[in-house]
Amino acid sequence: MVRALSNLLLKGITGSPAGCSNRMVSASSIQKGMRYSTTVPNDPDMHDDFKPMDKFQDRVTSLKDVVEQDVKDNPVMIYMKGVPEFPQCGFSSLAVRVLKHYNVPLSARNILENAERKSAVKAATCHWPTFPQIFIKGEFIGGSDIIMNMHQSGELKEKLKDIAANQEKSA
Repeated sequence: MVRALSNLLLKGITGSPAGCSNRMVSASSIQKGMRYSTTVPNDPDMHDDFKPMDKFQDRVTSLKDVVEQDVKDNPVMIYMKGVPEFPQCGFSSLAVRVLKHYNVPLSARNILENAERKSAVKAATCHWPTFPQIFIKGEFIGGSDIIMNMHQSGELKEKLKDIAANQEKSA
């Protein structure tokens, strides 16, 4: 009786029997009163502005652009845990101390504030496994271990020489 009434009601609303809708609504479930669907209805009458979109993909793309802009605009860019004034891991602290030794302008972003930003940075560095991740003059250098090795060999001084000289001229 309930099924017949449900079919009659649905037929009156949609003009077709229940289960024969021309819209795709598969793999849906109801949890705690909320309806979740894993498919997008294919409705040709729906304007593009109202169609669902993958917000995460758009967000990663925009964060990818932010990372690229950071690296382009800042001669020394470090993605780290914490901020230079308050590093939240020993490796980030070591990298900041080494870079500050050269008196260069240091730009930083805290990856702990945003997991999506962390993913975007990893994508920009071919999924380098550790943080901090350091860029100098637009080039990905690596982490604190690499910066420390470059510092000890004198290679970092050479790489930062022109940045430090520009910093002294502006001061």
